[in-house]
Amino acid sequence: MVRSHERAQYIGGSEGAPPPPPPGGYRAAQRVVAPASAPPAGAAPRPRPSALGWTVLGASVLFALVLLIMWAAGATAAIYGLLMLALQLALVVAIVAALVNARARALGAIALAVALVVNVGTIGAASALRPGSSQAVGADPEDEYWAAYPGIKGQSESEILARISLEEARAMAEEVMAEVRRRLTAEFGFSWVEGAAESTRAERNGYGGESMLVSFSSTTWSTTQPLRDHELKLAAMQLIEEVIVVYGFYPLIPLNDPATGFDPAYLERFYGSADPRTQTDWEWYSDDYPGPMRFYANITDLTHDPDGSRRAAREAVVAGTDEPVEGLRLGFLVPEVLSEADIDEFRTRMDDYPY
Repeated sequence: MVRSHERAQYIGGSEGAPPPPPPGGYRAAQRVVAPASAPPAGAAPRPRPSALGWTVLGASVLFALVLLIMWAAGATAAIYGLLMLALQLALVVAIVAALVNARARALGAIALAVALVVNVGTIGAASALRPGSSQAVGADPEDEYWAAYPGIKGQSESEILARISLEEARAMAEEVMAEVRRRLTAEFGFSWVEGAAESTRAERNGYGGESMLVSFSSTTWSTTQPLRDHELKLAAMQLIEEVIVVYGFYPLIPLNDPATGFDPAYLERFYGSADPRTQTDWEWYSDDYPGPMRFYANITDLTHDPDGSRRAAREAVVAGTDEPVEGLRLGFLVPEVLSEADIDEFRTRMDDYPY
């Protein structure tokens, strides 16, 4: 029996616990230490990736890069083309083969992740939604054919070619306005400044696309002096008419005058009043029908703008130009004209259409 004073030597205050081993352990004890380098029982060496895995991964990354380049170029139709769909199908087959191969499975999984993120569906949809994407995906070939029509629906090739060219319209506009300015300066002492610069924009062809014809807006010219006297306004318009009829234009039509038959509400909305004597804006018009040239002479007189709303609108229009907010302005608009530099191409492209 162990006495109580002896128990305290080896139980550490825990009654009933077995005594700890002496320093250095028991004499007969043997220690067995497993080698650190020995693999666990049954573990097999990890297989190295095969050439198939690397090939599939490289093909997936390359295919993704090609799609991204096509997206950047806006080639939506090519992305959905038969060739890209066939290449993607072949890539899917290769990825599946890699996934069932133990040595290619890891790289095949990475290739699959790349293909799920960058593929014909996702990139094609992104390209179709890009600003400026001009053709709908899957458009009917017949619609695409007519969308590329170089002329304008309802106008024959001979009719378009017989019309004044863009270059002739520009030269005519410059000549007419130069003569008008010369006569008005000699008669009334006006001085002039250039306003908005000339511009062109493509005309629609009537089949959902753009034609080769353009709409031309000439440089505008404005007096530096305001015209506020009613009789002076009429005299200036009369002199302009004398000049333009010499160049084959019709007499001016005062679009702001109730005598033209416009609804008074329309005149108030666009010109500030139904009475030309209290209007903020005058607009007189002429053309060379059946030619395309349209001439405009406008006068802005803000003495009839009590609340300042029309001044604010006018200031927004002339912002960034040297054109004053008040005065007489001259300009041409010439729609549906073809540049002389485009005539040969226009004829060639029109040969692909029945009329």
